[in-house]
Amino acid sequence: MTTSIQANLRQAEHVREAARTLGTSTRAQRDEALRAFAANLRRDAAEILAVNAAEVARVRETGSMSAVLLDRLILDEPRLEDIAVAVDAIADLDDPLGLTLEERTLPNGLELRKLSVPFGVICVVYEARANVTADAAAIAIKTGNGIVLRGSSQAVETGRALLERLTLALEAAGISRDVVWNFPADDREAFRELIATEGSLDLLIPRGGEGLKKFLFEHARVPILAAAGGNCHVFVDESAHKDMARDILLNAKTQRPGVCNAAETLLVHENRAHDLLPYLIAHLENKGVKVHTDEASFGTEFLDMEISVTTVANVEEAIAHINRYGTGHSEAIVTDDPASAAAFERGVDAAVVYVNASTRFTDGGVFGLGAEVGISTNKLHARGPMGLKELTTTKYLVRGDGQVR
Repeated sequence: MTTSIQANLRQAEHVREAARTLGTSTRAQRDEALRAFAANLRRDAAEILAVNAAEVARVRETGSMSAVLLDRLILDEPRLEDIAVAVDAIADLDDPLGLTLEERTLPNGLELRKLSVPFGVICVVYEARANVTADAAAIAIKTGNGIVLRGSSQAVETGRALLERLTLALEAAGISRDVVWNFPADDREAFRELIATEGSLDLLIPRGGEGLKKFLFEHARVPILAAAGGNCHVFVDESAHKDMARDILLNAKTQRPGVCNAAETLLVHENRAHDLLPYLIAHLENKGVKVHTDEASFGTEFLDMEISVTTVANVEEAIAHINRYGTGHSEAIVTDDPASAAAFERGVDAAVVYVNASTRFTDGGVFGLGAEVGISTNKLHARGPMGLKELTTTKYLVRGDGQVR
């Protein structure tokens, strides 16, 4: 075993040891750390924004990221305030730990209680998104978990600036700084070795494209809860209102095209191909969206101002198309037909299904979770936006008075 992997495994164990203590801390102590973190972000906003601006300038100069993806990295005063608000919101949520989820007495007199408890050590792997650093760390602290954060090389300085404010908050609340490990973004081989070591992590959460998810599934020997690609669709049914279809589509595609809940494919009922389809395409192109009509583009998550467009014969064909090409993230139908809406809700296999609303609403903060550590496209354990509940597991407490089997 190399020196680097030995050092990484030791550091992972430090995170685990710190997490065990954090998991038995009081809600008041964890919330104190989070509120201090939010306060530090606001107090040091000018310095954090200056670090981010310099990093964005370097990335822009290298041309290593598209303008749409670069938007994920950029912080300004409103975005930084949104991060602080999310941290405060997480602190305000009820304690997710120690909840009695089930309670019963067996015929032999044994008393069972099923409680919510922390996972232990969680690792989140993500691309150049400044808010993920703060959101994931805050949710981990609230749920009593240690966390390993592995961001991208383009966002190293911004991530460090945010986590320095968290470290100060943790120490002020009497919590070990070891509960958070900012893994070196440029050491890909060391990270591969870490995730390939059984027992090093309790849960691995990727936030990024399908390429990232594929890499982790190929190399990891630890449990993975995928929060990865979002090949999302908007299906415009035959009965759809023209303006509603336009507004929902443009919001889903253009409001923030570089995020996972943005629409990547437009499906239109073939009976509206003569009027609604050219109308929608014209509005997309007026917004600067490049339209693809070839079948080869159907499975593409563009994360940019591009979209696939095709027609379908009916709602059943739309459902079949989505279930074939979608990633199980967020799917929407625009319709005035209750039967079509119900069929779409039943038939589409996705974490979130919308009727007459934009896919852009799939978000932990919007769903009342405070924030999210990712949007799961898995079916086991958690699906959809993952907040506090999704980052806890369970254990049974059993009390008897001398029973033997």
